[in-house]
Amino acid sequence: MKKSEASEVFGISRNTINLWLKRKEETGDFHAKTYSRTGHSHSITDWDKFRAFVEENAELTQAQMAEVWDGEISERTISRALQKIGFTRKKKLMDTESVRMKNGQSLL
Repeated sequence: MKKSEASEVFGISRNTINLWLKRKEETGDFHAKTYSRTGHSHSITDWDKFRAFVEENAELTQAQMAEVWDGEISERTISRALQKIGFTRKKKLMDTESVRMKNGQSLL
């Protein structure tokens, strides 16, 4: 079958057929190339160590945590990691002074 006939029958361009034939000549196979996504190297790989680090340094800001962490790490990476382990800095409703005073609890 001619390339032009095959392109009409299968609904593909002649250029695609040419590329497939070229790939078969070069590699011996015409299947699509497989690409593996490498992604970026993760700065935090030991999550148990990170959780322990957060518990020890919970009073620090994210920027301060990034400075104290072993190795090079960004403030944003700390932020994403804190979010991933479910750590939040939001105060609980009962921990605020105005709520304690309203409920008649002492501040001490």
